[in-house]
Amino acid sequence: MLKTDLDIAVIGGGAAGFMAAITAKETHPEARVTIFERALKVLAKVEVTGGGRCNVTNSFARITDLKQAYPRGHKLMKRLMSTFNHEDTYRWFEQRGVPLVTQDDECVFPKAQDSHVVMDCLTRQAARLGVTICCRSRLTGLTQMEDGRWQLAFQQGSHRIFQRVIITTGGSPQARGLAYLAELGHTIEPPVPSLFTFNIRDKAFCNLMGTVVDPVVMSIPGSKMRSVGALLVTHWGVSGPATLKLSSYAARFLAEKDYHSPLAISWTGERKRQEVEEELLRLQAQNPRKQIGTLHPFSLPQRLWTYVISKLGLETCKPWAEIGRKTMNRIVETLTNDQYVIDGKGTFRDEFVTCGGVSLSSVHAQTLESKHCPGLFFAGEVLDVDAITGGFNLQAAWTMGVVVGRQ
Repeated sequence: MLKTDLDIAVIGGGAAGFMAAITAKETHPEARVTIFERALKVLAKVEVTGGGRCNVTNSFARITDLKQAYPRGHKLMKRLMSTFNHEDTYRWFEQRGVPLVTQDDECVFPKAQDSHVVMDCLTRQAARLGVTICCRSRLTGLTQMEDGRWQLAFQQGSHRIFQRVIITTGGSPQARGLAYLAELGHTIEPPVPSLFTFNIRDKAFCNLMGTVVDPVVMSIPGSKMRSVGALLVTHWGVSGPATLKLSSYAARFLAEKDYHSPLAISWTGERKRQEVEEELLRLQAQNPRKQIGTLHPFSLPQRLWTYVISKLGLETCKPWAEIGRKTMNRIVETLTNDQYVIDGKGTFRDEFVTCGGVSLSSVHAQTLESKHCPGLFFAGEVLDVDAITGGFNLQAAWTMGVVVGRQ
């Protein structure tokens, strides 16, 4: 096949789709590359990510094992990032006119703090290379012909023929959205939500709304699932990085439990119980006559400390000297292992990340080409790969887009 005969279709105009299309056109300059997007505009999710600032990637400085960032797909990501990793992403955008900055939390954003500079960069690169973009083009049929080419059918009734097809449609909330891929022989891992907040039906606790504690340790009792980070109390329960990370780690577990599960919170972060007890005893020895409500240990917010005292049935005016061993043990237990019940889930802004999708067993790990249908590739969240917050999901999109684009 001559390169001039190569027609490549990219289904989905998101981060992975644009990176795949741009890379494919750079790899095969004479090929015709077309992005088909079902919505009115492209890159809609890029526009809202990171609160509209676009969390492009992460420095990975705090990641010692990719499983910490990618609860599903970490082994695949380790392999693929040897081709294009976060440092490559940083260079890619900076070399194309988007200066980036790394925050204290290791999240990487455009210096402009505006997602539109990332969107403009991607659309500008696509236009410069001659990538065609077709919006309002909903795919309704995908058929492989006898000669190996692909016939694509669209909602408007049109049909197009391509040699290669790259699926970058993102996560599907329902398995039926991936039924056309299952019919082609691919295994579909049932999609369930990831990255969500927790509802907690405790009025006294929710009255702390607006309170931030950083760091806390959140965990699912009886499991190894835990997260560390900032927690935000909301009027419906809990949010913040620690909550969103735990929701990612426990996505399938919580779905199976219909989003009802015990939840443990250590308000003292990763301090061991003995450390907490020793600090409280030292505080007591140094301030025997002071009221327990006036000294909040471990720099806990005053409102939270007052809530903990009230939860234990103690009076804030009680002197530290009158706190006995039994009561001290109860305080330590509450600070290090406070118990709640998750009673449903909330949503995280306008973003929606799914756990599940096309099974990794259905694709070749080196190329992301279908094992069942030669010439069909996948990139992004349509695969069973998802990450915690912090720029890791977008990094997966950039990495996988580059890998399939280079084939």
